[in-house]
Amino acid sequence: MFSKTKGLYVITDDVLTPKEEMLTQVEKALKGGAKIVQLRDKKSSDEELEKELVSLQELCRRYKALFVLNDRVELAIKHQCDGLHIGKSDHHRVSEIRKNYWGYLGISCYGDLQTAKKMQKLGADYVAFGSFFTSSTKPQAEVIDKDIVKEAKKALDIPICAIGGITSSNAKELVENGIDMLAVISDIWKSEDISKKCAEYKELLAK
Repeated sequence: MFSKTKGLYVITDDVLTPKEEMLTQVEKALKGGAKIVQLRDKKSSDEELEKELVSLQELCRRYKALFVLNDRVELAIKHQCDGLHIGKSDHHRVSEIRKNYWGYLGISCYGDLQTAKKMQKLGADYVAFGSFFTSSTKPQAEVIDKDIVKEAKKALDIPICAIGGITSSNAKELVENGIDMLAVISDIWKSEDISKKCAEYKELLAK
């Protein structure tokens, strides 16, 4: 069940992946080895997002990658999205979501291992921890101890994702601690060669 939730996890960005370039950029990432693609859009309405959602999911399926929609629970249910990722604002309704949504469910747990254990019991398919480094896309996020990865690997049976300020040069310790997924935004989309940068992560995660 969890074979899809391993590897490089790229996340779209309102500024770094503008709608008119998003598909092209994401395809470059997939060609480079990205295994999970999250559509994260904080500005568009559900109706405005539907076209991108459908196109990205089709593209990901073509490359046998997992497509994940961020936060838009009702939209994920409506379109039977392959993946859905939710944060703190939806923690209280995980049981309800799990009853109505059958795809891969990922949940942000920040630096809280107890919350991660609870979410696993409620049906999460993977959990995410972070921020591990200062993040340019979420500068207000609290930086957490990298040792949580080791602790989580002992305490949980589901895959673990790291997020927050990750680059191909600072991710080595997270990989050595056993992380399953590296979620990356800026280091991918700001690179001169997206495919080459993704290939760096693919090689790093394969070690």
